[in-house]
Amino acid sequence: MSRTTRSVVAALVVLILVAALGFIYASPYIALDRVKRAADARDAQTVNQYVDFPALRASLKEQVAALLTRRVDIQKSGNPLAIIGAMIGAALVGPLVDSYATPDGVAAILNGIPPRGDPGERPPQAGDSASASAANAPASGVTTAQQAPKAPPQTTAGYRNLNTFVVTYQHGAGDARYSAIFRRDGLVSWKLVAVDLNG
Repeated sequence: MSRTTRSVVAALVVLILVAALGFIYASPYIALDRVKRAADARDAQTVNQYVDFPALRASLKEQVAALLTRRVDIQKSGNPLAIIGAMIGAALVGPLVDSYATPDGVAAILNGIPPRGDPGERPPQAGDSASASAANAPASGVTTAQQAPKAPPQTTAGYRNLNTFVVTYQHGAGDARYSAIFRRDGLVSWKLVAVDLNG
């Protein structure tokens, strides 16, 4: 093998290695894009490939329960009716979690509409508009997560460590942040496994 041929082969090997490493690095961004598109389209089969629903359900239960506990702690010295409302909300954690551990819920989470822990809360359904949600709430007694934001949230994404990828959402400088957490599931596969409502 001539020196020129060896140089070309070495350059090709380096190029292939760099491309493979680039793909591995970009894999969570690709997974995020795919699961968001699938969730927006309510493509349950594809969403199932990118979401670990048992892990997401456990995370949501823990996060919403903590959110309600903080709300009760803040309101202890305040209005007793507010405390009763928070306690009712705590009793409804299961149905709220079940409604968010769905393609509709995943779409809401990845579009900047996290659960707030309100009694009867559910994520917007496919095709819901903000006005339809607002009109539906008083009549049915069930609230949607929140009206769809007018502008998309500010989003930052990056690796927390080699096997954890975090997407953080915030609508404005003073607004609360929350994060969607993905875990590596193989070399280039990632799954949504948790939500951090504290940012």
